[in-house]
Amino acid sequence: MTANTRKQANDAQVPTHAAEIVREYGPFDGATHIHGITHDGRHVWAATGAKLVSFDPATGQPSRTLEHACDAGTAFDGRFLYQIAEARIDKIDPATGAVVHSIPAPGQGRDSGLAWAEDSLWVGQYRDRTIHQIDPRSGAILRTIESNRFVTGVSWVDGEIWHGTWENDASDLRRIDPKSGAVLERVEMPSGVGVSGLESDGADLFYCGGGASGKVRAVRRPRHARA
Repeated sequence: MTANTRKQANDAQVPTHAAEIVREYGPFDGATHIHGITHDGRHVWAATGAKLVSFDPATGQPSRTLEHACDAGTAFDGRFLYQIAEARIDKIDPATGAVVHSIPAPGQGRDSGLAWAEDSLWVGQYRDRTIHQIDPRSGAILRTIESNRFVTGVSWVDGEIWHGTWENDASDLRRIDPKSGAVLERVEMPSGVGVSGLESDGADLFYCGGGASGKVRAVRRPRHARA
């Protein structure tokens, strides 16, 4: 039995919750897809393909738009945005939209989610079913976590790593062990509701990109996971 087969067999024993979707946002004008998602402490940023759209999660109203290629994950380090654009990751000043640094993306166009934690970028690779921790200055891979599902968005919150999955019509959010990749907890999305990007607000909610629906969904974080 392979490691992935063992992980799949263990999935049935993992605590699983039905997703509580508390709000939907979008679609946004001129945007047909949602790729990456991040949160800057006040606003949600959604990568829509050709532009990053910032919106107020309290009102749902867009506040800013940055013209920039953004076909996969998005992250925020407290000052700068990071955006996957095909085979590179751009570091962007959100005040001006200027790119201040770029590094090669580890998957060279096969990357999906992006998150910031522990002074590192964490990059999901969809079909490779992996999450790489990379150096934000050089792009060097520091370590790799394996999953047993296609990896979409990635998020860290309260020292926990979560990632989205999307295969066929099934998606969920998974809290995993950052060393072994073992699934510790699952939040199951309704059938047909996919998760592309993923980010926590640092408290009660996850923001989930909805792919070709053009929507962003706020999903409540399981209560005991916040204990």
